[in-house]
Amino acid sequence: MTNVLILQGHPDTSKTHLCHAIADSYRTAAEQNGHHVEVITIADQDIPFLRSKEEWEGRDLPPVAVEGQAAVGAADHIVLIYPLWMGDVPAIVKAWIEQVLRKGFAFEMDRKGWSAALKGKSARVIVTMGMPGFIYRWFFFAHSLRSLERNILKFCGIKPVRRSIFGNAEDPSGQAQKRFLQKAAQLGKVAQ
Repeated sequence: MTNVLILQGHPDTSKTHLCHAIADSYRTAAEQNGHHVEVITIADQDIPFLRSKEEWEGRDLPPVAVEGQAAVGAADHIVLIYPLWMGDVPAIVKAWIEQVLRKGFAFEMDRKGWSAALKGKSARVIVTMGMPGFIYRWFFFAHSLRSLERNILKFCGIKPVRRSIFGNAEDPSGQAQKRFLQKAAQLGKVAQ
């Protein structure tokens, strides 16, 4: 059994989106195959933006950071699902990451250097987008996804980090969305 944390990162709470359906498909398959799953819907959280080094290094953590650190700490595998917004992670997702993956929890820095604190955890990042996935991969070099993977997740010791790019998310035929949900279920079965 794997302890899975799903971070559903669509920032719009006014209605259900494809990211919600992908998270549900993954969760259902994972639970049916004996994995324990916790889901955090990031947009439902009260996330203050960090505005200074003092806030980021402070010991007085807001509830979202305390709860997020407990969930990340208990997870063996983390699944982050979000839509590509303006070529990057939505701001609310980035704010959650900044609050939760702080020094002293996700990594340590001292006079000797840096050390990752989240070793032994793996991740899957699922990104939905309107453009074809191959354009994001080959023309834009998946720049924001690579930054998230290298500069945040792997920096904290989370690896391997696998990725799924779901392009053409607004396919009017519904075929692309159907494939995405099937893929999410396949990934959920094996908690990858």
